[in-house]
Order: sequence, then C-alpha cells, then structure tokens
Amino acid sequence: MNKTTIITVIGVIVSIVIAWWVVGFVFSALAFLIKVIVVLVVAGLVFVGLRSLLTRSSPRG
Repeated sequence: MNKTTIITVIGVIVSIVIAWWVVGFVFSALAFLIKVIVVLVVAGLVFVGLRSLLTRSSPRG
C-alpha cells in the first residue's frame, strides 16, 4: 500500500463518520419539528374544546 491509498481510505472513513453524524442530527431535528407541530395541533384542539365546553356550561347574563 502506498501513501495515497492510505490517505484515500482514511478520507473515506472520516467522510462516512461525518455523514453519519450529519444524518443523525438532521433526523433528530426533523423529529423535534414534527413533535412540536403535533403538540401545537393537539394544544389548539384542546383549547377549542375547553373554550366551547366552558362557554356552553356557564350561564349567560
């Protein structure tokens, strides 16, 4: 093995490790964003449900 081949193999290994880290970070960020969107939708539905429940049960004066 000459020096160029060793450098190429090390470069490939380093690029795979970096790509693995980047893909993991991107998937984590996407999962977080999806979770935030779902929480916002559920919170909105709960808010609307509670508001309609409270306005219906309170006497109007």
